[in-house]
Amino acid sequence: MPKIAVVIALALLMTPRPAAATPGEGFDVVRYDLALKPDIQNRTVAGREVIRLRITADGLQSLGFSGNALTIDGATLDGAPVTVRSQNDGLHFELPKPLARGRTVELALTYHGRPARGLAGSATSLHTSYFACDWMICLQDQFGDKAAFSLALHVPAGMDTLSVGRRIARKPAPDGGEIHRWTASRPYSAYLFGFAVGRFARADDRVGSARLAYLSEAAEPVELKRRFAETGRMVRFLSDKAGMPLPVPEYSQLLVEGRDAQEAASYAVLGIDALSTTEGDPAEDWAIVHELAHQWWGNLVTCATLKDFWLNEGITTFMTAAWKEHRYGRAAYEAELAVARSRLDKARAAGFDKPLAWDGPYPTLATRRAVQYSKGALFMDHLRAVLGEDAFWAGLRRYTRAHAGGTVTSLDLQRAMEASSGRDLRPLFSEWVFGPPPYPPR
Repeated sequence: MPKIAVVIALALLMTPRPAAATPGEGFDVVRYDLALKPDIQNRTVAGREVIRLRITADGLQSLGFSGNALTIDGATLDGAPVTVRSQNDGLHFELPKPLARGRTVELALTYHGRPARGLAGSATSLHTSYFACDWMICLQDQFGDKAAFSLALHVPAGMDTLSVGRRIARKPAPDGGEIHRWTASRPYSAYLFGFAVGRFARADDRVGSARLAYLSEAAEPVELKRRFAETGRMVRFLSDKAGMPLPVPEYSQLLVEGRDAQEAASYAVLGIDALSTTEGDPAEDWAIVHELAHQWWGNLVTCATLKDFWLNEGITTFMTAAWKEHRYGRAAYEAELAVARSRLDKARAAGFDKPLAWDGPYPTLATRRAVQYSKGALFMDHLRAVLGEDAFWAGLRRYTRAHAGGTVTSLDLQRAMEASSGRDLRPLFSEWVFGPPPYPPR
């Protein structure tokens, strides 16, 4: 090799690669389209996925997504092959040439593997729970990046399926199985994507124009009706407090073994052990209403970042207490908030208490929940006491209606409550939510 060629080769080897973009940086996802074949017994998946995205930064050289344990078999960008690298911070698709701001492209990929998280079930069923980006390629913690979603599930013949939105087709597959096609009615944050496969008993109900479905392989229709008997009343109560009807035309609840309590975009997964064994027991009446409340606060109105996650979880924890007050009386409301207070007191005793919109690390998941769930609920109760019934509930309705389908920060809630009450709430939000002055801009 000529000397000059050796020098060039060494220079290329020594030139640092461009820093990989943080997952989600430089683009917005417009939609995810999946064709997925889950294996119930082996807890594996094989999929084809097309991600349509819009570039928001000039000269973007890689596309970063949340990391997982899947094997990427191939990937193309608008038909041209791209290289994928798995790093500690996620999956990075290296682009053949930089992309310009404003361009819309499609990343197509195939993959297979056993997800490390996000899949559970029995010997004859499978359901997902929260960690969507472990069984597909997506952005797990980019709550503000809502995207359209469709899923074609390839399952054995005769199986029932559940996913986001509504099922639009059920057709035979060439191998004797079936393809069930589901599509979401509106864009959602990726953590709300999910599916279930099994042979499910089903019971149906209706509240207003919305359909309610109760599914399980662990219970028959009569038991499903009994366990979910309060759902219609909960929908009416939450609709009134939100100032909006149930945001989805059909809401399903999948009853499984264990203690699951997890919302998805248009359904919830609920474990038998998380539900009350005694009808009308206010001490245990929480999982159904908490996950249902997320259809408004969390799914419809979503915190823009994890910093304001209390807007998802603190409000729904408070609404669980509010439902108990409505259904069982004031003592049940106070008992629910006493649980929140004890959890926050435990965190404080361990030396940890932060404003609700604090952006730093939490030592444990339990501590995070003590602040974002429990302290968030206690702040909503405090707001209610300070503002009074009319102004408080009017503020919550204003907040929900104004941001339906979008994303929010804590300042959006402050503005809604100020508009409904006619009061300057900066000192109160500083004390509980933002920390000491200077106050955030109005």
